[in-house]
Amino acid sequence: MSTDYQSYTAAPNLLADRIILITGASDGIGRALALRAAELGGQIILHGRDVKKLEKVYDEIEALESTPRPSIAVLDLASANSNAYESLADNLAEEYGRLDGLVHNASIIGDRFSIAQYDAVQWQRVLHVNLTSAFALTQVLLPMLQEAIDPSIIFTSSSVGRKGRAFWGAYAVSKFATEGLSQVLADEHRQGKLRVNCINPGATRTNMRLEAFPGEDRDALKGPDEILSSYLYLLGPDSKGVTGESLDAQ
Repeated sequence: MSTDYQSYTAAPNLLADRIILITGASDGIGRALALRAAELGGQIILHGRDVKKLEKVYDEIEALESTPRPSIAVLDLASANSNAYESLADNLAEEYGRLDGLVHNASIIGDRFSIAQYDAVQWQRVLHVNLTSAFALTQVLLPMLQEAIDPSIIFTSSSVGRKGRAFWGAYAVSKFATEGLSQVLADEHRQGKLRVNCINPGATRTNMRLEAFPGEDRDALKGPDEILSSYLYLLGPDSKGVTGESLDAQ
């Protein structure tokens, strides 16, 4: 790929008239992306499970100048059933009619134990939130994405989802599987307009990173707002034709 997406500079109205759903938008990378995408003209649908946190991000977007009014989609990925996903899709279809971008940002780390010590219930929970929920949400939203002229799906990967590492357990396995899901979906739509890609955010100053590395020097890490170039590139028209890729945000 010839484009230097890590230093990509977004045009002021890059995402104008684009409707974009971001999961895990109440904090970290999801929040930073929601704010920046709104600044670039995107109509942002904020997903999360904590209403108060989502309302805070909503207010932050509303405080920006000349940004489309966002909306909030509350859904607990750990406990949602098929009816909840379908209801969410129905509500969005009624309100918007189409979806131009879907960013699967929500993830959980789970236990940092060896495979021999890993609790089976926790294993299932991590795989469900990080992988199965992304599959389920994508599936119900595909009809809305197909209504868009230039739709884009972004899955969140990880370095431990490309090369296994000791004690990363279910999280690493879920990210390997996410890479696979992205590749399968991209290949299924290779002849169509839907673009499907993965992004590995890398070490970023988020609460989830703090959970994984509590003793790390956080000042040495880039903040979420510093790693958004690849996300904006894939969400906008400049990446038309780019699909089935796995990019590094930094």
